[in-house]
Amino acid sequence: MALIHPTALVDPAAELAEDVSVGAYTLIGPQVVIGAGTTVGPHCVIEGRTTIGRDNRIFQFASLGAAPQDKKYAGEPTELHIGDRNTIREFCTFNRGTAQDVGVTRVGDDNWIMAYVHIAHDVQLGHKTILANNATLAGHVHVGDWVIVGGLTGVHQFVQIGAHAMIGFATALSQDVPPFMMIDGNPAQARGFNIEGLRRRGFSRARIAQVKQMHKLLYREGLTLDNARGQIEALRGGADADGDADLGLMLEFLERAKRGIVR
Repeated sequence: MALIHPTALVDPAAELAEDVSVGAYTLIGPQVVIGAGTTVGPHCVIEGRTTIGRDNRIFQFASLGAAPQDKKYAGEPTELHIGDRNTIREFCTFNRGTAQDVGVTRVGDDNWIMAYVHIAHDVQLGHKTILANNATLAGHVHVGDWVIVGGLTGVHQFVQIGAHAMIGFATALSQDVPPFMMIDGNPAQARGFNIEGLRRRGFSRARIAQVKQMHKLLYREGLTLDNARGQIEALRGGADADGDADLGLMLEFLERAKRGIVR
């Protein structure tokens, strides 16, 4: 507790690991739990039922765990969970969940979250994502692993973004984004698939070729979504187990997409 600045106000009931660092004028509420190695900058507010994992770096002026911006919220004991090794930059706002959903807003591990990002109630954010400045995720949004969301992008309530997708700068996103795809614009449009991101993550040429084929079936062949799904299903059973996993990821996503996909 020697790492807590004397001007910080940390409730005695809060649970902080011994090596947690807390900056000047930060407020931490009684139901907050913070894991080892995490640093919290000055002038932050962390409140509510908020659990933060290990080795996170939280910059100044962040607001984490405030009540959801939902008129239906009536004080239910909802939560915010943040994983490990996240970077959370200045002026970010993460809200707790609501009783109308799972009641927990979740942020995974190893995310790079830039300044002024808003993560609304019940958002489920995966691992190793990048959210650029002023990206805004509305309530109930789900974001898969390795997703990149460009600055000034607004994501509508209940939208799902599949793993490895990339959303361009200042996109207005109101429909679901399948895994691996590149989307931008207002209205949002598909621009291709995230080939450079997949290369950087070590995808083989065979896996990238298969993702390209899925993109072609979804966007270049003039097929209905049901027909595209059927032809993607027909690609299963190849020699590459990772390739089959990519197909499964796509098919599972398309099965649960409820808002229609960006096409």
